[in-house]
Amino acid sequence: MSKNKFNRSNSKISFNSPVILGFTAICLISLVLSMFTNGASNNMIFSVYRSSLLNPLTYVRFFGHVFGHASWSHFMNNIMYILIIGPLLEEKYGKIDMIMIIAVTAFVTGLINFIFFPGVQLLGASGVVFAFILLSSFTSFQDGKIPVTFILVAVIYIGQQVYNGVFEKNNISELTHIIGGIVGSAFGFIENKFKR
Repeated sequence: MSKNKFNRSNSKISFNSPVILGFTAICLISLVLSMFTNGASNNMIFSVYRSSLLNPLTYVRFFGHVFGHASWSHFMNNIMYILIIGPLLEEKYGKIDMIMIIAVTAFVTGLINFIFFPGVQLLGASGVVFAFILLSSFTSFQDGKIPVTFILVAVIYIGQQVYNGVFEKNNISELTHIIGGIVGSAFGFIENKFKR
């Protein structure tokens, strides 16, 4: 009797990407909270908009808005990209760098929305998604050479966002996507240039 090469007892679930899994879990919890509170939790914590600088929650919202989503489809569109790209980046750059890029993307996009778009309520992880997309194109970066994949992704991506911003009327913040992409690109360039 031959033994099956695949031994089921050796198969284990691996939490391979704790930062990405944690980010996903917080986004899911915030979406469920928003549904139960009829959007009140999004207004309070998980979106950013112009509010008093004396309110401590204003500063929480600078970071918390990347966890909030308006609907299941909004959540799924962002999280699918994050779950596909994020673990590869976390393996390459590590947990601390992933937390840093999420936090910097959240703060920069939140602050710009707060300053320049006082009547706009911003929420969602799309800035983080685009930071990851541009950062992922740096995985084959070599000293003194800019990858062609990065150039193509940057040109196509920025061109699409500019086109959408000019010609399409929707509730998507293309500026957030562009800023996220810039943060991801800057991080990838600095990380690969100075930490080799």
